[in-house]
Amino acid sequence: MLIEIEDKIISSAVFERKFVCDLNACKGACCVEGDAGAPLKKEEVALINENLEKILPYMRAEGVDAVKMQGVSYNDIENEPVTSLINNKECVFVHYDINKIAKCAIETAYLAGEIANIKPLSCNLYPIRLKKINDYTAINFDEWKICAPACVCGEKLAVPVYRFLKAPLIRAFGEAFFKEMEIIAQELKTID
Repeated sequence: MLIEIEDKIISSAVFERKFVCDLNACKGACCVEGDAGAPLKKEEVALINENLEKILPYMRAEGVDAVKMQGVSYNDIENEPVTSLINNKECVFVHYDINKIAKCAIETAYLAGEIANIKPLSCNLYPIRLKKINDYTAINFDEWKICAPACVCGEKLAVPVYRFLKAPLIRAFGEAFFKEMEIIAQELKTID
């Protein structure tokens, strides 16, 4: 089922499926696996470039080298900007914590107070993916086997995808939009 709020079309899976990241289980695999870099807005590419000198100290040498050779982004098969990759695999901004969990150097620089911009919106919203379709934005749940532990954790804690992603959804679309989502979630419960 699809739900429409303003110019957004939302998959009902965003309300029905349960999800809470379990980084101890997946180790941040979404930053390492995939067939392209993380989707970026053009403004995000500009912000990353503006703040690159403050982000570089949090990156691994391989990422720094890749950025020097490729830049911070490239255009994917849909001609949209995505983060550059190391050896066509992991994002150039990946670094690992002491538990070998992939972390984002952009977010680490933000959390350290070095820069004002948090990690790219597409990363912040994951497992939700946005797709522009004419005048609409499609909001879909991206089901991927590497996130199976997050689905299990979400089921245990009874946290729907949209609720887990409250802050990024507000970042993307505003407080009023999220309040509409909560109303729709309540209405969907009465339908069940």
